[in-house]
Amino acid sequence: MMSLLFAAALLAGFVDTIAGGGGLITLPMLLLAQLPPVQALATNKLQGSFGTLTSSWSMLRRGLVRWNGVRGMFAASLLGAAAGTLAVQRVHPQALNIAIPIVLGVVGLYFLFSPRAGEREGQPRMGQRLYAGLVVPAIGFYDGFFGPGTGSFFSLGGVALRGQPLVTATAHTKMLNFASNIASLAVFVIGGKVLWVVGSVMVVGQMIGAWLGAHAVVRGGARLIRPLIVVMCALMLLRYAWERGLLSGLA
Repeated sequence: MMSLLFAAALLAGFVDTIAGGGGLITLPMLLLAQLPPVQALATNKLQGSFGTLTSSWSMLRRGLVRWNGVRGMFAASLLGAAAGTLAVQRVHPQALNIAIPIVLGVVGLYFLFSPRAGEREGQPRMGQRLYAGLVVPAIGFYDGFFGPGTGSFFSLGGVALRGQPLVTATAHTKMLNFASNIASLAVFVIGGKVLWVVGSVMVVGQMIGAWLGAHAVVRGGARLIRPLIVVMCALMLLRYAWERGLLSGLA
């Protein structure tokens, strides 16, 4: 089982670096290993944090993102995620069951039917301050509160609202996702919910997968990122439908 968790984390790190949605792979595996749900969520945040750390560092080294240009948004994402992680202890995440599939569908359809979106830098539709003060903390809050699709939401925001090329938006996404991950992880660690032995094995897989994914982003560019975002959004929508019995008639 530990070998399977390592392999799942490696694949998730690769996919998550490019398109987001790595939790779609790792969280079911943790639950399959019969971890209690809260411990599974906490351990998933541990390994995911190291994956986004690795991919963020790779993006910084390659000059795809600059710390001075993202530090304000980094702090906004961190604070939003901390608030979301605290809120989820008081509000059941089932409240998002209607909204999230709709948003995932919008993200997938946007990249599917806008084949040239993100190919080159465009005209921003939202100012930097408003984006950093409103959109980034909102997505960070969502990541701390619920999580699935966070990377795709950050990528969509960078392309559609800030006019960034898709590769640049993906690089920024990793930095902001790292911030939201570590904020949530800190809350889980304080609560004593992380299973460190299992998490440590997955951390190694995540870091390898994220390193490979960062190289793939540089070499493949938008041609690789766009279809993978569409596929991951579709898979997350199918998971939602399956969990709520909407596909039971086809089984």
